[in-house]
Amino acid sequence: MAIVDVIKCPPPAGSGIMAPPTDALAWKWPSEELGTWTQMIVAESQEAFLFKGGQPVGPFLAGRHTLDTANYPILSEVLKIATGRSPFTAEVWYVNKVISLDIKWGTPTAIQALDPQYRIMLPVRAYGQLGLQVVDSGKFLVKLVGTMGSFDRERFNNYFRGVIVTRAKDAVANLLGAKKISILEISAHLNEISEELKNQLAPELEEFGLGLTKFFVNSIDTPEDDPAVARLKSALARKAEMDIVGYNYQQERTFDTLQEAAGNTGSPGTVMGAGLGLGMGLGAGPAFGGAMASMGSQLQPQNQGAPCPKCQASNPAGAKFCVSCGHGLQVVAIAGVACPSCKVSSPASAAFCVSCGTALKAKCSKCSAQLPAGAKFCLDCGTPVTKA
Repeated sequence: MAIVDVIKCPPPAGSGIMAPPTDALAWKWPSEELGTWTQMIVAESQEAFLFKGGQPVGPFLAGRHTLDTANYPILSEVLKIATGRSPFTAEVWYVNKVISLDIKWGTPTAIQALDPQYRIMLPVRAYGQLGLQVVDSGKFLVKLVGTMGSFDRERFNNYFRGVIVTRAKDAVANLLGAKKISILEISAHLNEISEELKNQLAPELEEFGLGLTKFFVNSIDTPEDDPAVARLKSALARKAEMDIVGYNYQQERTFDTLQEAAGNTGSPGTVMGAGLGLGMGLGAGPAFGGAMASMGSQLQPQNQGAPCPKCQASNPAGAKFCVSCGHGLQVVAIAGVACPSCKVSSPASAAFCVSCGTALKAKCSKCSAQLPAGAKFCLDCGTPVTKA
C-alpha cells in the first residue's frame, strides 16, 4: 500500500476512503502505512491520537501536523530509502469533541414499581435524551473504543443502556418512597428526577472519558393497555364521580342492592330487609340506617300479607287461604281493629272484618253515634247496643 501523504477526517475527496458516520464519536483512519512528512489535519472540533505498538502519542489538537520521527521518535526507527522518507506503521484516531445533545434513551421494557399510595404494582416506562461530550480522548480510546473501527451513538446506547435503566429505576423508586406520591402523579417531578439521574450517571461516564453535559427525563408513564393500570384509572374515575355527587362507595353499593331488591317481586320483604341490613351493617351509621329503614317502609306494598309458603304468591293481609293455589295460610295480625267475633285484626279504616265479615263500625240506634268494635253501650247516650 502506498504511503499516505494527507490524513484528515472526513477523508480528502477522491481518496477512495469511506467517510465516517455523522454521529461518530471516534473514527480510525483505515490505513496504517504512514511515513515521515505525512500531513495530518485536525479540525477545530477534533482531537487526534496515534497508536504505535499499543502506546498512544497525542493528543494532536486543531491544526496541521507533520508526522516526523525526529519529533515523535516512538513511531519507528528511521528506515532510509532512496527518496529520503522513513516509512512506518501506526493507527490514527480522530475523536469528535462536539457536544451531542440529541442522544435518545429509554427503557426497552416497562419497569415494575410499587405505587406507595395505592399499594399495587404498576408498569412504568421512561424516555428522555442526554447531552454527551468526549472530555478525555486518551481515556476514551483506551478504555472504551479499544480495537473497534469506530464508535458512534448506537454503540454508546448499547453499552450504557443497562446502566441508565438501572439508575432510572432506582431514582423513580426512591422518589416514590420519599415523597409518597402515586406513579400517576410522577410527571410533576421530572426535573427533580432528571437532576438526580444526571448526578448518578456522571461518575459512571467520567470513568471512560465521557462528560454528561445534559440529562433529561421527558416522560414517565404507564402503558394504557395494562390491566392493572386500567383498573386503577377506572376506580379513580368512579371515586371522582362519587366525590362530585356526594356519597361514598358503601352508600353506592347499598343503593345498588336496594335497586336490585326492588326489582325482585318474589318477596315483598326483600327491599326493606336489604335496606336495613346494609344501612346498619356496613358502618354507614345510625342516621343512614334510619334513612334506609324509612326507604324500606315506603317501598313496602300496602295491605299485603305474607307470601304463600307453597307457591310464594302474594295474598291480601288477613287471608286464610292462598288466592293462587288455595293453600292454607297462617294469618298474621296487623295493626288495626280486632273483630269481636273471630278476633282477626282488620285495617283501622275497614267497615267489616276481612275474615268473617262482621260489621266493625256499628252506629247507636238512638243517637246514631259511631260505636267502637265490641262496645256494649253507646259512649254518647248510654243506650245498650242491640245485637244484629
